[in-house]
Amino acid sequence: MLEIRCDAAQRGVALPHVWEQCVGSGHATLALRADYQAQLARCHAELGVQRVRFHGILCDDMGTLVCERNELLHSFVNADRIWDFLLSIGMCPFVELSFMPTTFSSGAATVFRYRGNVTPPRDYAQWAALIQLLAQHCVDRYGASAVREWFFEVWNEPNLKAFWRARRSDYFALYQWTAEALKRADDGVRVGGPATANNAWIEPFLDFCERHDVPIDFVSTHHYPTDAFGKPGDDTVAQLAASTRSVLRDRARLTHQRARGIPLHYTEWSTSSNPFDPMHDEPYAAPVIVKTMLEATGLVDGYSYWTFSDIFEENYFPWSPFHGGFGLLNLYGVAKPAYRAFELLHALGTELVEAWNDRHPTVDAWVVRRSSALTVILTNHALPRHPIATERVRVSLDGVRAPRSASIVRIDAEHANAKACWHALGEPAYPSPSQVDAMHEASSVVPEPQPWSVDAETVHLECELPPHSVAAITLDLPAVGDTQRARSA
Repeated sequence: MLEIRCDAAQRGVALPHVWEQCVGSGHATLALRADYQAQLARCHAELGVQRVRFHGILCDDMGTLVCERNELLHSFVNADRIWDFLLSIGMCPFVELSFMPTTFSSGAATVFRYRGNVTPPRDYAQWAALIQLLAQHCVDRYGASAVREWFFEVWNEPNLKAFWRARRSDYFALYQWTAEALKRADDGVRVGGPATANNAWIEPFLDFCERHDVPIDFVSTHHYPTDAFGKPGDDTVAQLAASTRSVLRDRARLTHQRARGIPLHYTEWSTSSNPFDPMHDEPYAAPVIVKTMLEATGLVDGYSYWTFSDIFEENYFPWSPFHGGFGLLNLYGVAKPAYRAFELLHALGTELVEAWNDRHPTVDAWVVRRSSALTVILTNHALPRHPIATERVRVSLDGVRAPRSASIVRIDAEHANAKACWHALGEPAYPSPSQVDAMHEASSVVPEPQPWSVDAETVHLECELPPHSVAAITLDLPAVGDTQRARSA
């Protein structure tokens, strides 16, 4: 049996919910859909996410800029529809300024099914004028104080040829023209970059900003545990098998050091970079999410999961309820285990108390305090093709009085696993309303009573952790005054 111990009377460290700063989604025009909006409103209400980031606010299909009879025409109507909706539900945009309007583009190279242009502008001054006009429109429509709560990020993954058909120096020039244009609209607008894949370009980008006195309010980058692992041509399982445990924590620590004290935002991450990875739909994702988010404490200011919904169309619009999409919610709004992981994280308090174990190869534990409640979060996770088994865990919490109650919620193969229900239904490609209802029910997390024992001021808990699982045990503790009154009585 694995022994885990925590002195729960000790002072903890702050646990900011960095995972709630932002969540990702695919393409701007999708945000005009009613089902997209309903799912995002649910994520805000149940997961606490504050902002959403997507590609393509400047793409031709948004109508932001067109050239008609040699005249430049601007329309912010579709952008306003999206931003109005976000503000109406209490969210803000995380504006990714991409891709290049065709009328400004220097080439014909595009990315994704919706053909976002990935070439630099022919005229950087024209580009800057568009950005300033867009930012000024936002300030005029929503007010400077509101827009200062937004983030403006320049482009997406310019270190990859798929997204930027030019040199690094050309991106740095794009960033400078963009940042200065935004600040001309309002000096309090927050702008950042380089929005790179795999933690790239951080130091040369900051060197450039310092050397040329270019505004930089936050550093942004992306990473996935599949980055740069395995051999060319390897599939996702082989890439993950060649990865290392806690690799995202280790790389975030290095990037945090390179960020020079500037706020660091990971504006994309997921359990893999494959848009059709079956593990996105399965319990495997839940412990990866919990472990990655809690290990980021003190290293990251924002950590945006890619994506909140399977309403997504970079390659094609999907149809199967469980096709391995990035989303926390599937096409029908059914919560995957990944969604439930963020739901458990949202319910946590904001004080992380150190716990000790014997560096188990698959089990990790955290203790989080919230008012008069204490939650023990346990994960059992291993990378594919690495050994993992059911583990019996005993947790001892020192300095804790007998709780008024204790409950446990689980995410594993038998709990909060809607894909297993779909499989039992025969894997319908187009499920009926009653089948969707069954999947919703199977996806729910249900608190169960958790046995406990106490000696002196140490509470003991035991539970089993199946492979690729999360368990959250919450103790409802009596206030000090309640204990004193009980003794007096």
